Amino acid sequence: FGESMKKATIIIFLVIVLSFVASFYFSPQMPERVASHWNAGGEVDGYIPKIWGLFLMPVLSLVLALLFLFIPKIDPLKENVQKFRKYFDGFIVLTMLFLFYLHLLTIYWNLGGRFNMVYAMVPAFSVLFYYIGVMTGHAKRNWFIGIRTPWTMSSEMVWDKTHQLGGKLFKISALVALAGIFFGQYAIFFMVGPALLTAACTFIYSYLEYKKEKPTV
Repeated sequence: FGESMKKATIIIFLVIVLSFVASFYFSPQMPERVASHWNAGGEVDGYIPKIWGLFLMPVLSLVLALLFLFIPKIDPLKENVQKFRKYFDGFIVLTMLFLFYLHLLTIYWNLGGRFNMVYAMVPAFSVLFYYIGVMTGHAKRNWFIGIRTPWTMSSEMVWDKTHQLGGKLFKISALVALAGIFFGQYAIFFMVGPALLTAACTFIYSYLEYKKEKPTV
């Protein structure tokens, strides 16, 4: 996957550079205090100084990208990461695009654009959830990426079964999140709720599968 990783890395850092460029370009037009947080109804309920509003997201994107690219190098099970590396690289690219999209939405709002922020975020979260489902379904046992419970880390079979279930649940979560756009102020719960349920279900499922495999434990 060397060539795939090289292309992904180029895209990742190109997106980050564009994020910084957008911040510098629009800086003169931005107010001294910028809207930075929206409530469940899509209304602003938090402000921060302009410098943070413009550069927090690009800096966060850079730190996350470096962390994501570094993680596979130090994982004791790095050989397993290589087995689904193209999906992981795709996840990093998508995460950077997701953060860039949120950054542009924030800039646009603070330049005077008006829209419902929650509605604007729903499709982005849906795409991210769906791709997480794709990656989860292909993930092999490692220490950093995937559904890591004491039981998935103790058994290859439990890992595989849990990730197959988790992949399906994340894809369902994506569809539920997208449906939230039709439920006004409750849309945020359609994004957060399924993700929390998926985490809980996979945690419990991994334990039950481990008990089945090792009934004396």
